Amino acid sequence: MAERWVRLELDVVAFDEERFAAYVRGCQAAGVRLTTLAGLGDTPEHRRALYELNKECSADIPERGEFFSYEEFVRRRFDDPSYDPRGVVLALDGDAWVGMAATSRHSTFAMNEMTGVRAAYRGRGISLAMKTYGMAFVRECGLPTVRTIHHPANASAIAMNRKMGFVDAAT
Repeated sequence: MAERWVRLELDVVAFDEERFAAYVRGCQAAGVRLTTLAGLGDTPEHRRALYELNKECSADIPERGEFFSYEEFVRRRFDDPSYDPRGVVLALDGDAWVGMAATSRHSTFAMNEMTGVRAAYRGRGISLAMKTYGMAFVRECGLPTVRTIHHPANASAIAMNRKMGFVDAAT
């Protein structure tokens, strides 16, 4: 396990959404549709597809180890009181699920749980687009802060979050 996880947070009011709207428009122009699990339908089939996408994308997390079984994933993700299908942003290329950004809702903050894009789709700004699109959910919940935690070797995820305005968390 990592000795010191990188804990970041974003002030929702200070987030400059317009600065990142170009990533959302760029995805749309390239035919990549952004939606949420709520918008698509929080069905057993879609939950299974989310599991498969999350499992594939999580394989690149340093020291991640073996991914959860589907049953454990259901317990940790869908059965958790912080889960809200409006907080699961999906990037779709036709019928193919190519990216996900899951944000959970807590009493005083939102938590970016996982953002991932299939390898063939990386480098196109999809992660930034999904996270920007997901800010609507955070604002809808009235939460002032988004938090995230990364393995210190996950440099690309840390850099992406810092680009968006995330700073080191106080605690």
